[in-house]
Amino acid sequence: MPRHSFTSSPFVRTLPAVCALAVAMLLSGCASGSTPNSAASQTGPTTAAPTPSASVPAASATPSAAPVYKPADATGKAQNVPVPVMPDLAKENSKAGLEAFIGYYYAQLSYVGETGDMSSWLPLISQDCQLCLRLQESGEDGYKNGRWLAGGKISVPAIEMQWTADTLKTAKVQVIQNQIDYYNADGSIGRPRSEASNDAFALFARFDDGAWTVVDLGVIE
Repeated sequence: MPRHSFTSSPFVRTLPAVCALAVAMLLSGCASGSTPNSAASQTGPTTAAPTPSASVPAASATPSAAPVYKPADATGKAQNVPVPVMPDLAKENSKAGLEAFIGYYYAQLSYVGETGDMSSWLPLISQDCQLCLRLQESGEDGYKNGRWLAGGKISVPAIEMQWTADTLKTAKVQVIQNQIDYYNADGSIGRPRSEASNDAFALFARFDDGAWTVVDLGVIE
């Protein structure tokens, strides 16, 4: 996501198969018996040769190909982007639960950057989080009128929890974001590239009504 800054907090700034085809081979077999010579004398009963039975495996259903993920580039938007799934742990009011939630929060923010779809990210933020609202505005603008972004994936390699008895919990989060390229609907460059970043963020969250919510966010200067 493109960078922004705001002053409501002393350290605030934004980040941003082929499936194998199963073929059933139908096996068949046959056997032929010999015709006895009419001139030959038969000294005993003849036994017909047994006919082997063919073993025919059951036909297997052809698996449907799974959609293939294609990241956005200069030729078009990302396709079949995997949707982040909230782990059950992220729903717990605990230190481990908040850590899991933070990982999910940034996974959703990365998904927003790739798709413009905020339907699962918006419920994670408070309207009091001014930076979050700016991220929302930026995400909407990036996909307005057919525009799109390429790059900008977010990863969170480290989270340092500051778990206290206070209702408002704090965490320091290392956030790495890849460079972002901006494109207009016709494929032209929309604006100058945003370079890759590696920042330390302060994230403030509160657990209410069985769910975590980000109430403030900012970069640590």
